[in-house]
Amino acid sequence: MSKYPKVKDVTLVGTYPGLTKSGGGFVWDEVLEYRVWCHPPAGAPESEEGDSSDYYYYFDNYEEALEFSEENPGTEEPLALILQMEYINEPKPGKYVHMKEERITEWPVEFLNCPKRTPNTIPDFFSPTAPSNRLDILRGLV
Repeated sequence: MSKYPKVKDVTLVGTYPGLTKSGGGFVWDEVLEYRVWCHPPAGAPESEEGDSSDYYYYFDNYEEALEFSEENPGTEEPLALILQMEYINEPKPGKYVHMKEERITEWPVEFLNCPKRTPNTIPDFFSPTAPSNRLDILRGLV
Protein backbone atom coordinates (compact mmCIF):
# COMPACT_ATOMS: atom_id res chain seq x y z
CA MET A 1 0.00 0.00 0.00
CA SER A 2 1.32 3.41 -0.96
CA LYS A 3 1.87 6.23 1.49
CA TYR A 4 0.42 8.69 -1.04
CA PRO A 5 -2.52 8.54 -3.48
CA LYS A 6 -2.46 6.70 -6.78
CA VAL A 7 -2.33 8.72 -9.97
CA LYS A 8 -5.59 9.45 -11.76
CA ASP A 9 -4.68 7.67 -15.02
CA VAL A 10 -1.41 5.74 -15.41
CA THR A 11 -1.75 5.85 -19.21
CA LEU A 12 -1.36 9.66 -19.10
CA VAL A 13 1.74 9.74 -16.89
CA GLY A 14 4.51 11.50 -18.80
CA THR A 15 2.16 13.42 -21.11
CA TYR A 16 1.72 16.52 -18.94
CA PRO A 17 3.62 19.76 -19.60
CA GLY A 18 6.96 20.22 -17.89
CA LEU A 19 6.27 23.82 -16.94
CA THR A 20 3.29 24.22 -14.62
CA LYS A 21 2.19 26.35 -11.73
CA SER A 22 4.04 25.81 -8.47
CA GLY A 23 2.41 25.17 -5.10
CA GLY A 24 -0.56 26.86 -3.54
CA GLY A 25 -4.27 26.45 -3.69
CA PHE A 26 -4.77 24.61 -0.36
CA VAL A 27 -6.86 21.80 -1.93
CA TRP A 28 -6.28 19.09 -4.51
CA ASP A 29 -8.52 16.96 -6.70
CA GLU A 30 -6.28 14.40 -8.43
CA VAL A 31 -2.66 13.32 -8.55
CA LEU A 32 -1.54 13.21 -12.18
CA GLU A 33 2.03 11.94 -11.70
CA TYR A 34 5.03 12.04 -9.41
CA ARG A 35 8.16 13.84 -10.61
CA VAL A 36 11.81 13.89 -9.67
CA TRP A 37 13.74 16.90 -10.93
CA CYS A 38 17.40 16.38 -11.88
CA HIS A 39 20.02 19.14 -11.76
CA PRO A 40 23.27 18.53 -13.68
CA PRO A 41 25.16 21.32 -11.83
CA ALA A 42 24.35 19.42 -8.61
CA GLY A 43 25.61 16.08 -9.93
CA ALA A 44 22.85 14.65 -12.11
CA PRO A 45 24.03 13.41 -15.52
CA GLU A 46 23.58 15.79 -18.42
CA SER A 47 20.84 14.95 -20.89
CA GLU A 48 21.62 12.64 -23.81
CA GLU A 49 22.13 15.73 -25.97
CA GLY A 50 24.81 16.99 -23.57
CA ASP A 51 22.53 19.71 -22.24
CA SER A 52 23.12 20.81 -18.65
CA SER A 53 19.57 22.15 -18.20
CA ASP A 54 17.34 20.76 -15.47
CA TYR A 55 15.02 17.90 -16.43
CA TYR A 56 12.70 15.46 -14.68
CA TYR A 57 11.64 11.84 -14.66
CA TYR A 58 8.00 10.95 -14.12
CA PHE A 59 6.51 8.06 -12.17
CA ASP A 60 3.09 6.58 -11.58
CA ASN A 61 3.71 6.07 -7.86
CA TYR A 62 5.48 7.82 -5.03
CA GLU A 63 7.63 4.91 -3.87
CA GLU A 64 9.43 4.48 -7.20
CA ALA A 65 9.97 8.23 -7.43
CA LEU A 66 11.43 8.29 -3.91
CA GLU A 67 13.72 5.34 -4.63
CA PHE A 68 14.99 7.04 -7.79
CA SER A 69 15.66 10.31 -5.96
CA GLU A 70 17.52 8.55 -3.15
CA GLU A 71 19.71 6.53 -5.54
CA ASN A 72 20.69 9.28 -7.98
CA PRO A 73 22.87 12.31 -7.29
CA GLY A 74 21.70 15.79 -8.21
CA THR A 75 18.01 15.00 -7.76
CA GLU A 76 15.29 16.58 -5.66
CA GLU A 77 12.80 14.77 -3.48
CA PRO A 78 9.69 13.73 -5.43
CA LEU A 79 6.97 16.25 -6.21
CA ALA A 80 3.33 15.52 -6.98
CA LEU A 81 1.82 16.94 -10.13
CA ILE A 82 -1.78 17.63 -9.16
CA LEU A 83 -4.98 18.77 -10.78
CA GLN A 84 -7.03 21.42 -9.02
CA MET A 85 -10.48 21.77 -10.55
CA GLU A 86 -11.08 24.74 -8.26
CA TYR A 87 -8.97 26.04 -5.44
CA ILE A 88 -8.39 28.73 -2.82
CA ASN A 89 -5.95 31.46 -3.80
CA GLU A 90 -4.23 33.68 -1.22
CA PRO A 91 -3.03 36.78 -3.13
CA LYS A 92 -2.17 38.54 0.15
CA PRO A 93 -1.68 37.01 3.60
CA GLY A 94 -5.11 36.33 5.06
CA LYS A 95 -7.00 37.31 1.87
CA TYR A 96 -8.59 34.25 0.26
CA VAL A 97 -10.28 33.97 -3.11
CA HIS A 98 -12.30 31.03 -4.44
CA MET A 99 -10.89 30.27 -7.89
CA LYS A 100 -13.28 28.36 -10.14
CA GLU A 101 -10.82 27.29 -12.80
CA GLU A 102 -8.68 24.25 -13.44
CA ARG A 103 -4.95 24.31 -13.03
CA ILE A 104 -2.10 21.86 -12.90
CA THR A 105 0.58 22.51 -10.30
CA GLU A 106 3.51 20.81 -8.60
CA TRP A 107 3.29 20.25 -4.87
CA PRO A 108 5.59 18.79 -2.26
CA VAL A 109 4.11 15.34 -1.67
CA GLU A 110 3.58 16.12 2.01
CA PHE A 111 0.80 18.49 0.93
CA LEU A 112 -1.18 15.40 -0.13
CA ASN A 113 -1.68 14.70 3.58
CA CYS A 114 -4.30 17.43 3.35
CA PRO A 115 -7.74 16.02 2.70
CA LYS A 116 -8.78 15.74 -0.93
CA ARG A 117 -11.31 18.40 -1.97
CA THR A 118 -14.96 17.46 -1.66
CA PRO A 119 -17.98 19.44 -2.95
CA ASN A 120 -18.22 21.09 0.50
CA THR A 121 -14.55 21.83 1.22
CA ILE A 122 -14.34 25.30 -0.30
CA PRO A 123 -17.89 26.47 0.59
CA ASP A 124 -17.28 25.35 4.19
CA PHE A 125 -13.99 27.28 4.24
CA PHE A 126 -15.72 30.50 3.16
CA SER A 127 -18.80 30.01 5.35
CA PRO A 128 -19.44 32.78 7.89
CA THR A 129 -19.69 30.03 10.49
CA ALA A 130 -16.30 28.48 9.57
CA PRO A 131 -14.18 27.79 12.66
CA SER A 132 -11.16 29.99 13.35
CA ASN A 133 -8.87 27.02 12.65
CA ARG A 134 -10.19 26.54 9.11
CA LEU A 135 -6.66 26.60 7.64
CA ASP A 136 -5.55 23.85 10.00
CA ILE A 137 -8.56 21.81 8.89
CA LEU A 138 -7.57 22.23 5.21
CA ARG A 139 -3.99 21.29 6.04
CA GLY A 140 -5.16 18.09 7.74
CA LEU A 141 -3.73 19.16 11.08
CA VAL A 142 -6.97 18.65 13.05
